[in-house]
Amino acid sequence: MERLEKQMNFLMEVDKLKEITRQTYISSGKRLEDDAEHSWSLALMVALLSEHANEKIDVAKTMLMVLIHDIVEIDAGDTYAYDDAGNLTKRAREVAAADRIFAILPEDQGIYLRSLWEEFEEGKTPEAKFALTVDKVQPITLNDHTEGRAWREHEVHIDKIQKRNEHTAEGSEALWKYAKRLIDKNVEIGNIKK
Repeated sequence: MERLEKQMNFLMEVDKLKEITRQTYISSGKRLEDDAEHSWSLALMVALLSEHANEKIDVAKTMLMVLIHDIVEIDAGDTYAYDDAGNLTKRAREVAAADRIFAILPEDQGIYLRSLWEEFEEGKTPEAKFALTVDKVQPITLNDHTEGRAWREHEVHIDKIQKRNEHTAEGSEALWKYAKRLIDKNVEIGNIKK
């Protein structure tokens, strides 16, 4: 029962992802997305779009990776992609959160999920590269679908989007090509600043 109790405690802890608000609107534009919704969207993207990965990936592993990649935001908060000051302390806040949250699990599962989180952060394996690609492409598609609402509200410049996505094609050239078309369209119509 002790193992099951730890697993259930972890599940209740990570339910808090539903309370972490992101800066991207859901497709209807009615409200901002939360971390749980974002992670679910990425898992579905992995399941449906893995054929577009540059390299063969373990789909189940990659789905689990994207499901847990933002768990640390329970403690560290969501750092907006274009928040320069927040990004300076992001890694330290997230490592401290990972230390606490993954330790709730039984040791073997905690070590495994922590290693998946670190693999995602490092972005070197085919699975991590593809996970990072869908993590970058998903908000682009939502921003495009909501007529650039979040980009306009935050006055996002193209140079910041280009910098953030300098490695996005490493996971999927096809998905990056698709996203790039959306970005270019939104620059042209003024939703993204030149």
